[in-house]
Amino acid sequence: MMVLYSGTTCPFSQRCRFVLFEKGMDFEIKDVDLFNKPEDINVMNPYGQVPILVERDLILYESNIINEYIDERFPHPQLMPADPVMRARTRLFLFNFERELFVHVQTIENSNNPKAIEKAKPAIRDRLVQLAPVLLKNKYMLGDDFSMLDVAIAPLLWRLDHYGIDMPKSAVPLMKYAERIFSRPAFIEALTPSEKVMRR
Repeated sequence: MMVLYSGTTCPFSQRCRFVLFEKGMDFEIKDVDLFNKPEDINVMNPYGQVPILVERDLILYESNIINEYIDERFPHPQLMPADPVMRARTRLFLFNFERELFVHVQTIENSNNPKAIEKAKPAIRDRLVQLAPVLLKNKYMLGDDFSMLDVAIAPLLWRLDHYGIDMPKSAVPLMKYAERIFSRPAFIEALTPSEKVMRR
């Protein structure tokens, strides 16, 4: 059975929990106290971070790598596009999300520097606003089909209130899109009690 070592407030762990619940398979989640990590976390992941997925003798870390593995191992419902060109584009989008959005999420989550945190918030807001026009006509990031891109961005959209990021009126399509994701049964199931209180 797959075991996911997960932080109860970690946006990257939330991605993996979301995918596991979307797949509706057997798995175990082990909550990790990020302020008092067990020794074996550093043994399994040299960077000492969660999420970590363990299946028999396989140990994986990094949320996007874990999620692609789960998607290939349990192909229904498929979250990465079947077409190689679309799959490559999706991977590029995921890479861009890490570089342009989640690098700032890391700052908000981990920095003790108030100036850095205050700089990170508008950077996230402005990048998200650029995504809004795509969602005027699309149900999800790639069109009608829910995909790994939606999984990747969902934890950030869920935490906007929590991070103190106010979105402008031009982001309305994005916020409606966020509500579509938040209403998915797997999304609701994957929320930890600590995450549930992050939104007003």
